[in-house]
Amino acid sequence: MDTVKKTQLFNASCVALVVTALAFATRGSFVEAWAAEFNLTHTQVGWIVGTAFWGFTLAMVFGGPLVDIIGIGRIISIAFFCHVAGIILTIIATGFWSLFISTLLVGIANGSVEAACNPLITSMYTDEKTRRLNRFHAWFPTGIVIGGLIVYLFNNIGLSDWRYAMGIMLLPTLAYGYMFLNKTFPQTERVVSGFSYKDMLKSCVSPLFIFMAFCMLLTASTELGTNQWIAALLANVSDNPILLLVWISGIMALARQFGGTLIHNLKSTVVLLTSSVLAFAGCILMGYTNGAMVFAAAGVFALGVAFFWPSMLGFVSENIPESGALGLAIMGGIGFLGGAIAQPVLGAIFDAQTAAALSQGAVDAANAQLTGGAHTLRLVAFVPAVLIVFFTLLHLKKRKQV
Repeated sequence: MDTVKKTQLFNASCVALVVTALAFATRGSFVEAWAAEFNLTHTQVGWIVGTAFWGFTLAMVFGGPLVDIIGIGRIISIAFFCHVAGIILTIIATGFWSLFISTLLVGIANGSVEAACNPLITSMYTDEKTRRLNRFHAWFPTGIVIGGLIVYLFNNIGLSDWRYAMGIMLLPTLAYGYMFLNKTFPQTERVVSGFSYKDMLKSCVSPLFIFMAFCMLLTASTELGTNQWIAALLANVSDNPILLLVWISGIMALARQFGGTLIHNLKSTVVLLTSSVLAFAGCILMGYTNGAMVFAAAGVFALGVAFFWPSMLGFVSENIPESGALGLAIMGGIGFLGGAIAQPVLGAIFDAQTAAALSQGAVDAANAQLTGGAHTLRLVAFVPAVLIVFFTLLHLKKRKQV
């Protein structure tokens, strides 16, 4: 495949990933709006938001094995139609179940994008997988920045109804549908390399793959779970808490876009271990600071989670190449499963910590909510703490094999 065609497919993949990010960013800012408008608890909203992650996981689990069979293009078509349907149904939602179903469709669309585009990119750029995956996944936080700024702008010009921000998502959705239209897609790397379907299945139950899959559950919970709730957890730190998510995502986007070469030249185990330390420190700092210092703490957290997702995929693709498209799909699916599990758990912890703050004599509900959010972040720090142990063991094991 020539360079021009590769670039066209890569650019279209990036726009599709922006749509998945917009869905993530806008829903993060809708947590409080949905709770108020539809009379929902934070736990119920957590289930709704988490449904996007369950849909993603379903799409990855079923779409991953089908990439080699029905082709990358058909998986992308599924993504496009589910994005359009999910966005429209969200706009006309009337309560819990309509939001649940529409969010599920968006999740399936998001998962289909990942199921198709990750193997597409590793197939086109076999000599620079981790670097290209970092540049591709830089568009996820970039999309969150765009979505967050849209919400911020709409709120400031009087278009505070969340449906306006949701409708904007249709524009890049139609754009990536057009960019992929009538394109020719390459065979996946697994097919080109000659690994059999049996080899692929066998590699996906190897001890190293299972270990990395479990770590993916934790890394994604740290990144996606926290980011989805950050605007609500720290709602009283800023008049526009969505800017915290924009700040975190902006740092992540820059790190992935321009840090790819650095990551390419470092051992992935070192990157993952360092990321875990920074993510742990960031959660602790956000839980104990206030005012402008929260943005500094959030910056540390952003640097921690920036390289988690693409580096995990890159590690598997480079160290277990026979796992192919299925391996990448399983990793992505498990990642969003971690995000799905984290949503209602974080919502429930947030509710419990806020209630505890009120019972302990917080001045008012706003201060109680801020205290609850800070305590929740301190508890979240336990997850990257576990990852520090796991990635230390992985690094030591890989170093012995050299």
